Amino acid sequence: MSTQLKALHGALIRIASVMNRPSNDERLIEEAGVLLDRALFPLLVGIERVGPIGVVELADRVGRDYTTVSRQVAKLESLNLVSRQKSATDSRVREAVVTDEGRAMTDRLDVARQKMGRRIFSDWSPEEVDDLVRLMTKFVDGLEGATESR
Repeated sequence: MSTQLKALHGALIRIASVMNRPSNDERLIEEAGVLLDRALFPLLVGIERVGPIGVVELADRVGRDYTTVSRQVAKLESLNLVSRQKSATDSRVREAVVTDEGRAMTDRLDVARQKMGRRIFSDWSPEEVDDLVRLMTKFVDGLEGATESR
């Protein structure tokens, strides 16, 4: 198992490296035809996917300082891509939620992501893609569970 875990760790490092390359975000933004600062892109998508979400939790998810994320969420708000509302569970927390305009932008990004994904998986069978999705979901569920139980 240790050889497999080392290989898995290496693959995850490679995935993180590719996913964090600014050029990939820029290519996706360009293919989607949206005008958005690359630094704001992962925040908008994160808010759309898991929102409503507080700034501290969002900062933790994207690995940035919460003061920086707070300023960037304010910028998204000024662009009318997100709005802030009081948390349903904690009135001290203001959560970001995507607006209709923000959702329209993430929808365009999703279409571009689909095109890019089709190129990546062009020589994969549907069953292989299904297996990857199932196993990656199972993996991240276990990973999240392990980090939450600490």
